[in-house]
Formats: sequence, C-alpha cells, structure tokens
Amino acid sequence: MEGILNNSRRQAVYQVGELGEISAARRAGVDLARQLGFDETRSGKLALIITEAATNIVKHAGRGEIIVRTISHESAYGVEVLAIDSGPGITNLTESMRDGTSTTGTYGVGLGAINRLADAFDLHSVSGRGSVLWAQLWARADMQLSTQWDIGAVCLPIASEEACGDDWAAISKPNSITILVADGLGHGPDAARASQAAVDVLLQKADVCPAVVIREAHSALAGTRGAAVAVVQIEGSLEQLRFSGIGNVEACIIDGDVSQHMMAHNGIVGSNLRKVQEFTVPWMTDSMLVMHSDGLGTRWNLDSYPGLCACHPAVIAATLYRDFVRRRDDVTVLVIRRSRM
Repeated sequence: MEGILNNSRRQAVYQVGELGEISAARRAGVDLARQLGFDETRSGKLALIITEAATNIVKHAGRGEIIVRTISHESAYGVEVLAIDSGPGITNLTESMRDGTSTTGTYGVGLGAINRLADAFDLHSVSGRGSVLWAQLWARADMQLSTQWDIGAVCLPIASEEACGDDWAAISKPNSITILVADGLGHGPDAARASQAAVDVLLQKADVCPAVVIREAHSALAGTRGAAVAVVQIEGSLEQLRFSGIGNVEACIIDGDVSQHMMAHNGIVGSNLRKVQEFTVPWMTDSMLVMHSDGLGTRWNLDSYPGLCACHPAVIAATLYRDFVRRRDDVTVLVIRRSRM
C-alpha cells in the first residue's frame, strides 16, 4: 500500500521569550487541534505540551522557537511540536525528566509532564549548546502509527515572507520510499508555486525512477521561476539508494561515522536543464539520509553532537536548523531512516 508521508509540509514558527508569546503559541496549537477534530481532553493535552515546552525555553534559555505542524496518515490526524533553543542545555537529562527536578525554583514538572502527555516524545540537549524537544499528539490515542520510516522535517520561509519557496514530499511503499526536496528560485509565492509543482509531479509519478521524476518536473515547471530539485528513492530489499539532482539541494547518506554526499548537476528545473543523471549507492538497514536546501549551511557534522544520531529524525533536523540556518533564505531540512519502533 502506498502512503504519503509528508504529512503537512507547512509549519508555523512562534518566537517565545516572554509570557505573552507563550500564550500565542498555545492558542495557535489549540486552534489547529480543534480544526483537526481533537476533543477537549486531547486539545487540553496539546495546550499543556506547548505551554510547558515554551515555559522551559523562557525560564532556562531566555528565547527560542516553537514550531508546529499537522501530521497525518490516511484518516489519522495529529500535531507535531518542536521546541528549540540555544540556551545552556541540560546537564543531566535523566534527572531532569523526573518530577520535582528544577534549576529555577519551580515545581519541575515540565519535561516529565510532556513525556506523559505526548503520544511520542524525544529530547536532545548538550550543555552549553541548547536543547531540542519533539512531541507528537494524535487526535485520538488509537491513531498512533506504526510506519517503516521515521521522517523529521523543518521547512520554513525566510522571515520576510509568509509563503515558503521550499517544499518536499515523501511517498512510501512496502520496503521502499521516494523523497523529493525542491527549492524554488527566490522567495515568496512565485517560488512556492515552482516548488509545489515539483512536489505534484512526485505525487503523480511515485512509481518512476528519480531521473524520470526530474525530467517530468522540468516540463511541469515550464513557465514558473524554476527550482533546484533532488529526488531520492530507497529500495530496502535491494539495499540501494538512487539519486538524481539538479541545483543546490544537498543529499547525504550517513552510515555510522561515514558520510557520503550525492552529486547534483548544475541547472534549473523548468528553465535550464542540461543533464540529468542518476546515481546508485548502497543503503544499509541503519543508514540515515539528510537532505536540505541551501538555506542551511553545509558545514554541519553530526559527530559533534553526542547522542544525536540516536534521536528521532525530527530532533536531528531541528538541531541542524537551529545551528546552521542561514536566515537569508527559505530553509528545508529533511532526515529519514528506517523506523526503530
């Protein structure tokens, strides 16, 4: 059975540094939950998750971000929350998860409460470098999913725009997955239309190889600004990954302490496509894929974050976004690996 795993690619980001901003993030999350059919009890749980996560940021880091998006699979809907800060970090995560542990004189129930309330939870923190918290809550408790692939994403517009010029999608089948990341030229609605057109091609052509997706996207994007596009197809049964890319969308396979970057060709999909080439490389059970647009710097190295590779891909994506976003462009960071559930 085919499954679209991009959930909602659209995320909303809320800056938090004072009590009024915490309230705004909470209200936005509750409004979204109600639109998705959450009852009062589940909406209340989401409100507490966002409140506790944002309050922890204000108390311990001063400022940070809450990123919220819809998650979905078939008829199931939920909300994903990322809480990101560059504060002092947490010295002892295990101790901090216990109720009653606090470094600010409060009751210290925040992290433990979030873990209990959420359907899925993860946290990474490094002393002196900040923390990233991830939580998911579904509209109903019985909606929790068991999928073959774990996906983490941050996809946000430049601060001056509401529409994001980047876009992405992932479609899974038994033992395989196809992923596309597109970066429309420039910013704003015109860039968004170009990247959306590339995503639409994948949604219609998920059965074909990456090079064909690129060629089909080139035709579909004619008349738009054009985009940088990368397509990856992972065949788990064959233990291989196929890649085709045009422009500056990065793709990197990580196997333990070994990283392999895929080579994209110069050009613009929809405007200037000189050469489309497909590469095939090994893909192991424990491999991880990182893809990102040029809104993220390229000098990241996961080895400098102890324990991060063991976290959910959403935590990894958010950590890279926090530390390497360029702030002068739309940004997409996508991390995919086989589910460890």
